[in-house]
Amino acid sequence: MKIYTKTGDKGQTGLIGGRRVSKADLRIDAYGTVDELNSWIGLVRDQPVNTTRKALLKEIQDCLFTVGAELATDPAKRPKQALPAIRTADVTVLETSMDDMDAELPELRAFVLPGGHESVSFCHLARTVCRRAERLVISLSESSMVDPLVIQYLNRLSDYLFVLSRKMTQDLQAEEVVWKPRT
Repeated sequence: MKIYTKTGDKGQTGLIGGRRVSKADLRIDAYGTVDELNSWIGLVRDQPVNTTRKALLKEIQDCLFTVGAELATDPAKRPKQALPAIRTADVTVLETSMDDMDAELPELRAFVLPGGHESVSFCHLARTVCRRAERLVISLSESSMVDPLVIQYLNRLSDYLFVLSRKMTQDLQAEEVVWKPRT
């Protein structure tokens, strides 16, 4: 099977269900951004500091593929075969992991500037792409049906990535730089 099909050469792509839409469609932008996020999560997963978190980060990537499939599906023409779906348990996994990491972190008393170590910066980039994906999915949900759990999962994932960045900073013994507003 060839990777290239040439069916998108005129700026159209197919949704799951068969309908063709512009590659500039909000739905395509939303799941394309989820795909970008998945790549950033892969980079975060590959950081040596995350050796003990590899399995969870892979599970998050699996969930993001599920989110992408949901967003790539034409809501007017659901496929005959069932697609995977985000579950409440997926959100709970993120919350539990955040609670576990947060218990080991100093109390947050100020905004934290992204950075401090290259690995931490990758995590902050993933967090900001997650926020963008969330905004796009919310915008899509205003004109088309989107599973509310998808929005909830992306919201919780951005929180998880922030806590993970703080935990990585701690594990790497890097400096956590707090924002000091100009006076």
